[in-house]
Amino acid sequence: MTVTTGTLYIISAPSGAGKTSLVKALVDSEAQIRVSVSHTTRAMRPGEVDGVNYHFVSREQFTAMLEHSDFLEHAQVFDNLYGTSQKWVEQTLADGYDLILEIDWQGAQQVRRLMPQSKSIFILPPTQEALRHRLTNRGQDSGEIIERRMHEAVSEMSHYVEYDYILINDDFAHALTDLKAIFRANQLLQQVQQQRHAGLLSELLV
Repeated sequence: MTVTTGTLYIISAPSGAGKTSLVKALVDSEAQIRVSVSHTTRAMRPGEVDGVNYHFVSREQFTAMLEHSDFLEHAQVFDNLYGTSQKWVEQTLADGYDLILEIDWQGAQQVRRLMPQSKSIFILPPTQEALRHRLTNRGQDSGEIIERRMHEAVSEMSHYVEYDYILINDDFAHALTDLKAIFRANQLLQQVQQQRHAGLLSELLV
């Protein structure tokens, strides 16, 4: 198999919009797609695994990495810091995999400046009421934190205009089909196919 350069995808959404579940379902069904594992200073939640969900580091460790310019992007969300390893992203794309960055709009702006060829997707809930219901049903946050997340969500969602694709997660199965369609369409672009099937195209034109 010819090694090709993959496509970088930025996926953003307010907390509770279903981004994590959609991305997991996509990656489980597509062998050529990887998800970037970010570094974060936030505490590990029940069921999370270090190195799988996030690389959990101290604020001191994060600051040291920042000083060494190790991050492609970084941002502060609420009281926690998040960052994406630039070296790992570049290597994964060079290996021919499509790569997903699950980051907020601040990080997305940084990545677009450095990698303008990236594709971006913003996932929206069908209504504010649905978003509040999902946050409440998770049972992870207090009422005060949920209200804070709702307030932040409105600010986050205003940045949807900066993204290439808008996906509304009303019905999960339908939203997953739409997400798969975005990836499949980009895999069939002329420049991607030309790189992936260079040998075949050369033979056809002899």
